[in-house]
Amino acid sequence: EVHFNVSGGGSVEAGGSLRLSCIASGFTFNDQGMRWYRRGPGNGCDLVSSININGQTYYQDSVKGRFTISQDNAKNTVYLQMTTLEPEDTAEYYCAAGFLPSTYACAGHWGQGTQVTVSA
Repeated sequence: EVHFNVSGGGSVEAGGSLRLSCIASGFTFNDQGMRWYRRGPGNGCDLVSSININGQTYYQDSVKGRFTISQDNAKNTVYLQMTTLEPEDTAEYYCAAGFLPSTYACAGHWGQGTQVTVSA
């Protein structure tokens, strides 16, 4: 059964940093790209960042230069280092593997997300 154990959220002031972690299970981690999504207050589920099996990365324009995605295949873990956080980054953050439908990424279908709250 596919599952993602997400942790690392919290409450910080603008300009602060957090590192999110996502431990994956139920599939061969090394064979799949990974994605971070977020759902902000009143917003839909947005793709924030992704990394493919070749290490190529994608970032949503609003987080470029501030967020960094990385992974540790030995630990089946993907990370999202977030720096210079802004109030607009306030959201519930989820991770998912690339082969899973994005429609359900923020529904908690494969595990709970972690709340990030950034105060001005």
